[in-house]
Amino acid sequence: MKPGRTKGVLGHHPARREDHEVAVGGAGDLSSAPDFDAVRAVRQPGSTLKPFLYALAVDKHLLTAASLIEDTPLELPEPRGIYRPLDYDRGFRGLVSMRTALASSLNVPAVRTADMVGLDVFADRLRQLGFSGLVEEGDYYGAALSLGSADVTLWQLVNAYRTLANGGRYSELRLTTGANTQTTTQVYSPEASFVISDILSDRASRSTTFGLENSLATRYWSAVKTGTSKDMRDNWCVGYSDKFTVGVWVGNSSGAPMRDVTGITGAAPTWLSVMDYLHDRFSSGQISPPADVTLTEVNFPGAVEPPRKEWFLVNTEPSSATSALDDANPQILSPSSGTIIALDPDIPSDTQKVVFEASPGARQATWLLDGRPLAPVKGDFLWTPSPGAHTLSLARSGRALETTEFSVRGRREVSP
Repeated sequence: MKPGRTKGVLGHHPARREDHEVAVGGAGDLSSAPDFDAVRAVRQPGSTLKPFLYALAVDKHLLTAASLIEDTPLELPEPRGIYRPLDYDRGFRGLVSMRTALASSLNVPAVRTADMVGLDVFADRLRQLGFSGLVEEGDYYGAALSLGSADVTLWQLVNAYRTLANGGRYSELRLTTGANTQTTTQVYSPEASFVISDILSDRASRSTTFGLENSLATRYWSAVKTGTSKDMRDNWCVGYSDKFTVGVWVGNSSGAPMRDVTGITGAAPTWLSVMDYLHDRFSSGQISPPADVTLTEVNFPGAVEPPRKEWFLVNTEPSSATSALDDANPQILSPSSGTIIALDPDIPSDTQKVVFEASPGARQATWLLDGRPLAPVKGDFLWTPSPGAHTLSLARSGRALETTEFSVRGRREVSP
């Protein structure tokens, strides 16, 4: 361990069994900051908040593990400007299932889900999980809340994962032994908690981003998630078996960035070592499905993903074995509402283009610009901008399905 770099580890039995919490807050004299408590320090959690977002969407019947979400370019207007989330590898994968989006930690689907759920609702649910540092409304944190823009502690984060391991039941962590007299709160349903746990244990769905062989692939059942904050200042790995929940933070106590150290390369190997030790000493098994979930065969249209059996909350499973694409929900992906586009006076105006992009649900629709038909929706459309305020719509049979407003600033050259 390098001087100044600290690891925080916390492991415990879930509340449904006898409690034994252990916290290691630092490396002591091996560190340049021996008194720094990494377990209680506030840091940005990166993607480790995603399971709590998707569990909320599942509980509200907004998504299932087989729901298809777009991993495509996205622009969201925010007070500080336009927010354009990117995946870690800066690529886009098109349509993916929610299972793949969560297991492979894709950013754009998470941001879309946060927009669907509502940032205020998500922030309130995080507070119910014990994240007391979220004192503002959801809009203050913006869409990046789903990617870990809030400050949390390792203590809080591990207890939130412990809540999922306990079937959605939350209780306070404690370091003392004895009779458990704590009250519990049902933050998530046992069914939603199980579905999320099953996704976090899915090695195959995780392979889209992480591959099959990594420190998350245990030889026993475990559910696990990594996270990396901006500039790699913090990386995390938190996961659980049916008996233990373990969380690891790796970073510099000074808050300085690290180089080429992510949750999968920094925190995950330590997490795996602790989990292996606990498994070898106490053994572990798989979390059992609750009564109100069902395993149903799903076939995805257009071979988006291979057919599989998927877990659903009862009454949310598809009516047929083939999942259909949602043609009834067309969306304008770009430009987003409120976008301001500035023409560059040093570039010939005819070579400046604005991309009009629509979701797959906009098939057989037409672009309308300022109420006039422009072109059929067939992939991205390149429009030569003209100054002024504009209204862009998607329409079918003359009826507007989705509308956005944007403006172009600057002077367009006039040919002599």
